[in-house]
Amino acid sequence: MTDRHQTRDARRDEDDLAPGIAEPAESRTGVAIAGYLVGLALSIVLTVASFYTLGTPLVWHEAIPIALVVLAIAQIGVHLVFFLHMTTAPDNTNNALALAFGVLIVILIIAGSLWIMDHLNHNMLTMHQVMRTQP
Repeated sequence: MTDRHQTRDARRDEDDLAPGIAEPAESRTGVAIAGYLVGLALSIVLTVASFYTLGTPLVWHEAIPIALVVLAIAQIGVHLVFFLHMTTAPDNTNNALALAFGVLIVILIIAGSLWIMDHLNHNMLTMHQVMRTQP
């Protein structure tokens, strides 16, 4: 091969990096570690806030599930941004679509399971009715 082909192949390999990963020559370990530590701190704060929500009278008793769902969604956001490096950059389109598809599948499985359990509960006999059918 000529030098021109080797240079083009090397340039193609440099461009073939995963989304969110900086070029090796420009990567700075300190900045990366600081980002992970910020994500860790936020995750710990959100986890402690979830446990604190359950043990404090500051939140109305019936609103605790809603508060926990909000804190869980915030924690999912922290994990996506700080640990999975999801951004709004154009090169993250495939990652965002894969995440959306995964969320869709999980919602379908949960909704389908709840639907099936509801219909089973409605169509099954109670224990008292089962005992009456026994000879």
